[in-house]
Amino acid sequence: MKKFRKYGKPPFSIAVIHGGPGAGGEMTPVARELASDCGVLEPIQTATSINGQLEELETALENNADFPVILIGFSWGAWLSFIFAAENHEFVKKLILIGSGLYEEKYAATISETRLRRLSKMERAEAESLIAVLKNPTHKNRKLDFIKLGALFSKADTYAPAASECEPIDFRPDIFHSVWKEGAQLRKSGRLLEVGRHIRCPVVAIHGDYDPHPAEGVQKPLNAFLKNFRFIMLRRCGHKPWVEREAKEQFFRILKNESESA
Repeated sequence: MKKFRKYGKPPFSIAVIHGGPGAGGEMTPVARELASDCGVLEPIQTATSINGQLEELETALENNADFPVILIGFSWGAWLSFIFAAENHEFVKKLILIGSGLYEEKYAATISETRLRRLSKMERAEAESLIAVLKNPTHKNRKLDFIKLGALFSKADTYAPAASECEPIDFRPDIFHSVWKEGAQLRKSGRLLEVGRHIRCPVVAIHGDYDPHPAEGVQKPLNAFLKNFRFIMLRRCGHKPWVEREAKEQFFRILKNESESA
């Protein structure tokens, strides 16, 4: 998979940042929708460290973007965009966080429990088995089992899936385990939230009310730390708004309005 993709026509002033970590290509539907109005970049992160991914993102933007850009980060990509905007404020004119990871450890305790509770008894047993085997770095079917677990969690994360074509996603368990380990420690130490003190651009968070990541874990910490912050809640919407039958249209309407008003 290429390290970035382009959609639409210049100027390329929007970049969509995928989650995972290690889920390259998952923001393709968002990039395509936004590209009807402007040029959009879709950087793909392949580094196995946070600093490595920040460097990849900076290189992709420096070589292809028209600065300053609007960064639209999803899930892990919201965190990466958050850190990037803090360290490179001259490059970013607006930060949009979709289904962001949580910014304080105390809010994260219920995520796994919520996901497992939403699965059937058989699915829950399979998920717990996959979680256990994936802890072994030498497990032979690691990538396949990582994809299986992702599919189960995706089901638990979604309120009402819309019928849509599946986009290819390059799932990388090696990236996930390496980068997430760093990210989790960054949050636990409080340094992730502290980074927000250096962000100068407007920040907007869009979050589904059915997302297993509790909305208050994004809204409360960022509202306390950021000077220019707004939070938008989407009703009947899970973790990934663009796959939701009841929230998809509203999500894209909000996203386009936020992009145009930057």
